[in-house]
Formats: sequence, structure tokens, C-alpha cells
Amino acid sequence: MAKKTFVYNELYVYNIRKDAWTKVEIPNPPPRRCAHQAVVVPQGGGQLWIFGGEFASPDGEHFYHYRDLWVLHLATRTWEQVRSPGGPSGRSGHRMVAWKRQLILFGGFHESTRDYIYYNDLYAFNLDAFTWSRLSPSGTGPTPRSGCQMTVTAQGSIVIYGGYSKQRVRKDVDRGTQHSDMFLLKAEEGREGRWAWTRVNPSGAKPTPRSGFSVAVAPNHQTLLFGGVCDDEEDESLEGHFLSDLHFYDPVRNRWFAGQLKGPKVEKRRRRRGRRGEPGDSSKQELKGTRAQEPLQVARELVAEDGTVATVQQGLAARGPAGQPESDDSDDGPSEAAVPAVEPSARSSAMLAVKHGRLYLYGGMFEAGDRQVTLSDLYCLDLHKMEEWTVLVEMDPESQEWLEETDSEEDSDEVKGAEGGGESEEDEDSGEEAREQRPSAAPGEPFADSLPRTEQ
Repeated sequence: MAKKTFVYNELYVYNIRKDAWTKVEIPNPPPRRCAHQAVVVPQGGGQLWIFGGEFASPDGEHFYHYRDLWVLHLATRTWEQVRSPGGPSGRSGHRMVAWKRQLILFGGFHESTRDYIYYNDLYAFNLDAFTWSRLSPSGTGPTPRSGCQMTVTAQGSIVIYGGYSKQRVRKDVDRGTQHSDMFLLKAEEGREGRWAWTRVNPSGAKPTPRSGFSVAVAPNHQTLLFGGVCDDEEDESLEGHFLSDLHFYDPVRNRWFAGQLKGPKVEKRRRRRGRRGEPGDSSKQELKGTRAQEPLQVARELVAEDGTVATVQQGLAARGPAGQPESDDSDDGPSEAAVPAVEPSARSSAMLAVKHGRLYLYGGMFEAGDRQVTLSDLYCLDLHKMEEWTVLVEMDPESQEWLEETDSEEDSDEVKGAEGGGESEEDEDSGEEAREQRPSAAPGEPFADSLPRTEQ
């Protein structure tokens, strides 16, 4: 039995004002892939740059790592493949950011049927000349890894944090490492093209070691980190503990902070003082001194076609004025406390974006036994208020996708030649592609990719 994987090359746009997803049809897109990088820059009326990534056949037996570079011209809604020599080798799980008028790319991994390799090389792509150059910074930089944090600070430095790598400890046995070190990459003043690595040791409430976390940059230029998975590895088993916590890194103070939500503001009405014995006094007295409720956990079940059940725990924080000191200015009765807020469930590989001071969180995946479940819910958090998450698209158990298991004979009928446009390396198993076969979703909503958990 083999796990079935679907890989897509669809483009969706979420309209914040209309609160709606729209599928955008643009001719000649890049071949379908996952674990690539996409960066938006303002040049030319707005451009979306994509590099690399991987394709996997439905049965997972064939891998193809891309080394192609594409740009989506947002003003004209046209795709263009940019062919420039001297760029990075084919890879997945790398990281890429926009820095001034360049794209800076770091790390990633390449895996074939015979072996795998992790990278710590560094490349720059000039957005004016359309040329690649390999950078050789001074100092000691990060060890090879993929899936790390890579963000640009307000001072123009680049932060590299964490990531994942693995190495072979004996035949057919690999040992993974979840990195938790941090490095700063700086351009040397007055020396164009010269960079330097510096190891930094931040203070504060550091995130626990993990992989598969998601990052974005907040309006105050702090880096925020959400979720991920901590793997417990035995010789031949892997158990993941998925997370849903939020952390902030302040590069100015070189300090981590835990992201604590304040809870929604509660409006209180001051009551007029009444005479003793006024009807209703006894019931009001009973309300005084009410203690805060314990956090609640609501379980939702996702059921596969074969009857396998996965339970998703969602936290309900009982927020309100309960437990406040007693005073004569007590409320009219039950306070106007907000309904307990639902927060995103624990997950890895979610997508994050910040717009107008709000953090948007889409999808991700978690594991239930030997099954992997992908999500398509959407949340929003006001980063200025830091009160509570808002659910924009709820988790619908009916529309969640499982990593299906299928007989290898079925898989062989679903593998076709890979779409053109990518650049391959000689030792790669190119020429494999999955046809689109997937359940229906709500009109205009993107599907959550059913992908193996790798160092994305």
C-alpha cells in the first residue's frame, strides 16, 4: 500500500473586503509543484517570483526537483519563465526573500531514490539585470538545512533561524535534527556583493525546537512564528507533536516573546445603586466573585472513507470579566462577554501573510496515526490589538483531504509525463506527473494539498 499525493499549480486570490477566494486562470503557468518559494516585489507594477520546489508522483516513488525561475507580472497577469545561468541547483524546502532589488536564496534539500543532500549555499538574483550570483560570506554560517526561518529586518540584515536536516546513522536508518540556532547575514558597508555571517544568541521566551513552523513579518518589523511539529524519533518510527503557539522575535533587542492574546474587550454597564432588598439583589450577589472558567477543548472528528477517525482539538479560551475584584460598580447582570474564541488547531506548514496590520493564517496539516490530514480553514488576527483570532473560513470536516492509500497498480495508471518548463538534473527521475483527481470543494475555494510531511 502506498500513500497518494496530489500536487497542484493553481493560483488563488483571497479578497479581504469581499471575504472570498477566487481561482485565477492565467495561461502557461509553472508546472505543478510543492515546497517551492514565492516572493512578491513592487517592480514592474508588482511581480510574484517563484523558484524551485518538487514534484512527486501519486505513489511517492518518483521525485523531481525543479531549478526553474518564474515571474508572474501582476499588472498584465502573465507568466514568464526567466532563464538565467549560474543559479541554484534543483531543490525543495529552501528559503527566499526580497532584499533591496535582489532575491536572496538560502539552503534547501535534494532527494533522489538513491540519496539526499542538504544545502547551506547562498545565492542572489538581481531583479534589474536578471542575473544569478553565488555569495560567499565571511564568518561561520548555518549548517546545511531546509525549512528554516528567513526574514529581513528593518536594518537590512537577514535572519536565519532553525530548520531541519537529517543524516544517515546506519544502513536504511536516518536521524533528523531540528535546529534551533540563529544567524545574522549582513551586507558589508562599502563592499558591494560582500556579506558576513554572525551567530546570535537571542534571549527571552524561545520557541521549543520544531520543524514545519510558519513565519511572517509584523508591522513593527518583528518576526512572528506560528505552530510546527516536534518529532520524537525512534529507530524505525516517527511520532509528531503538533503545535499552535505564537512567538515574536525582536531583532533590535535580540529577544523572543511569547504571543499572548488579551481576549476581547468587554463592555460593562454601571448600574444605579438600589435600596437594600431591591428585587433581584440576591441573584446579583451570586454573580459576584465568579471565577474565570478553565480553558475548554472542543473536539471535531474527521472521518476517512475507510472509517478511520481523526480528532482535531480546538482550544476555546473562556474570556470575560469573570474573576474580577468585587466592587459596588458591578454589572447589571451577566456581562456582555464575548463567546469563547476559537483558535487555530495545532498544525504544521500553514501559510501566513500580513496585510493592513492583520495576520492571515491558511491551512496546514496534522497527523492522526499513520494518516496525514490537510486543512483549508482561514483565520485572521489583528496584530495591533492582539485580542483574539477571527474565523474567516471554518474547518469543515466534510471537505478535509486525507493522504489516501491506494494499491500500486492504481498508481501506475495515474502517472503521466511531467509538464514542460522546468529544468532538471541528469540524475533526477523526471517525466512523472499526477493527473488532477480530487474531491469537490466549495466554489472558489482552494484545496489543501495532500503532501507528505517534508522539510517544506
